[in-house]
Amino acid sequence: MSGLSRVLIVGAAGQVGVELQRSFQGCGEIVAVDRESVDLADADQTRALVRRVQPDLILNAAAYTAVDRAESEQEVAMAINAQAPRILAEEALSRNALLVHYSTDYVFDGAKQGPWTEKDSPAPLNVYGASKLAGEQAIREIGGQYLIFRTSWVYGPHGANFLLTMLRLARQRDRISVVDDQIGGPTTSIELARATHEIVSGVLAGKFGATEDWAGLYHMTCSGSTSWCGFAQAIFDRAGKMLDGKVPVVAPVPSEEYPTPAPRPRNSVLSNARLEARFGVQLAPWEAALDTVIEKLG
Repeated sequence: MSGLSRVLIVGAAGQVGVELQRSFQGCGEIVAVDRESVDLADADQTRALVRRVQPDLILNAAAYTAVDRAESEQEVAMAINAQAPRILAEEALSRNALLVHYSTDYVFDGAKQGPWTEKDSPAPLNVYGASKLAGEQAIREIGGQYLIFRTSWVYGPHGANFLLTMLRLARQRDRISVVDDQIGGPTTSIELARATHEIVSGVLAGKFGATEDWAGLYHMTCSGSTSWCGFAQAIFDRAGKMLDGKVPVVAPVPSEEYPTPAPRPRNSVLSNARLEARFGVQLAPWEAALDTVIEKLG
């Protein structure tokens, strides 16, 4: 990858951050930081980090992702998900660096029939979604060289996620109730990092033209969709050997039977048409991406 001397990965210990470190290995000096080394809720620490590292590329995989807890910790969620991205965008602009930031399907209310596009108006149902939307808006206001990738239902072989939770519960229970009226596109951290690397490589090589030709907001998910219940069933269909054949029964339940402090959108399916048209990049179908993660875990 040409034109890079230093890459700053923020949120390096998270599931996306781990995979970004692998995908961008060899692309200049990588400086990977996590919450142990910088508090993104502290504006001064965030700004000092960028000025100390002086990166050519910032990959911001950090976020406050405790969706339910955010309802009672709005100030912290906003600091990490909105204030920190604004500062990263300001610092990136000041040194002509490229900023890559990840956002969420939760910026939408889920009421639409069919996949959401970048032109649809956001209307988050919860504090987490509102904080992530504020981060998007901040970056777009600052401008410069930036890419915002909205994704959904992220999981992988590392971190805390739905897949690893299901595998843990399968060892404890014979029957697991899972919500069946929320649909989305399960997306692996592996595919996100791979696609990000491919796009950034093309951008830096001048493949996609001037900044105004490519900078902006794009949806980036594995293709296809399912419900949380369907996702759980697919996990167990593939993980039999890992569970020594002890596969639990998956019982579909409506959202009303699983109340949470933060409401969730019923439809989280995102259209990747703009990403594919602009960059020629596609992520794997969600089932194939799941196969890859199960293979790595197994």
